[in-house]
Amino acid sequence: MFLNYHSNKDFSPILNHVLNTFNQVICSGASTIVIHNDSIVLEEYIGKQSDKPNTRIVQPDTQFHVASVRKSYIGFAVAYAVFYGYIKSIDDFVLTYLPELEESSWKGTTIRHLLTHTHGLNQKEEITYREYPVGENWTYKQVGIKTLTDIVKRTTNKTISDILHEQVFLPLGFFESNWYANKNEKLVDVILRYEGDKDWKTSDSTEGDKMNMYVSARELAMWGYLHLKEGNINGKQIVPKEIIHMATSIQSPTSIDEDLPQNGFLWFVKDLPAKKTEIGVEVPRGSFQILGYTGVTLLVIPQENLVAVRMFNSFGSPEGYDYLSDVRSFGDTVMGCLEKVNS
Repeated sequence: MFLNYHSNKDFSPILNHVLNTFNQVICSGASTIVIHNDSIVLEEYIGKQSDKPNTRIVQPDTQFHVASVRKSYIGFAVAYAVFYGYIKSIDDFVLTYLPELEESSWKGTTIRHLLTHTHGLNQKEEITYREYPVGENWTYKQVGIKTLTDIVKRTTNKTISDILHEQVFLPLGFFESNWYANKNEKLVDVILRYEGDKDWKTSDSTEGDKMNMYVSARELAMWGYLHLKEGNINGKQIVPKEIIHMATSIQSPTSIDEDLPQNGFLWFVKDLPAKKTEIGVEVPRGSFQILGYTGVTLLVIPQENLVAVRMFNSFGSPEGYDYLSDVRSFGDTVMGCLEKVNS
């Protein structure tokens, strides 16, 4: 990483929080990193990469399956396509870019609706159908994500992976962030809730369109730091700051209920208080967060110049574990640490 390590015991409650979650979910390994005021103040690695015998311990180059955290990378690719004019506007209709889609289902749906989970669509056995009128509610469905990756590829002639490697991974020397068709020794085993869990899917695609992305804790923290610093690392503008602004600013249509989650380009963004937000109550306005089904969480708090990461190799929520409450309390724990630091 490009940052110095200055351990600060005031952030130890975050490690305690991660350990508490580690003991509640079904996993074998975890890690956490916190960057504050341009220094790493907490960095810990816990357990092993698998529950199999003689397995590798979790260490700095261990890569965790990030599940839906991958959506922040897809959001970046969409912002790239908008910034460079491949996509004219996120208020363009999806059918403008993918006219082969079924008009009866997709009519009136814009790219903004896909980015903010307000498209109202679902999919079953490759058939797309409408659950509610476009722009009137919020649901977390994969059909919108797949469509965004198709639009990016159609308009730019590049895959999500192409764009991220060209714009971020190669310039920053990231070699622990990628989409994998095959396992290697640095990738964790994802511990399922039960054998044959039907929610778990693998893929041979390395285009960035599937849920097979693995990232190390340190590179996920640097991904957050790139956003915190508006694309500027060590005085060099790695990506245009406008791309970061687009991705991390509120883009949700004003037509949705104010208590529903608010999104940028797939990031959750803290704005006005919302009962169904996934960001902690104490976390200030302007913060943004992305999280995955494996428990991986990336929280960026610009007001406090802070990035917080937690990673697990779990999958889903076991009985008795309240995922939403836990991820909110993670952010609130971060804020409690900052109160000590700032006092």
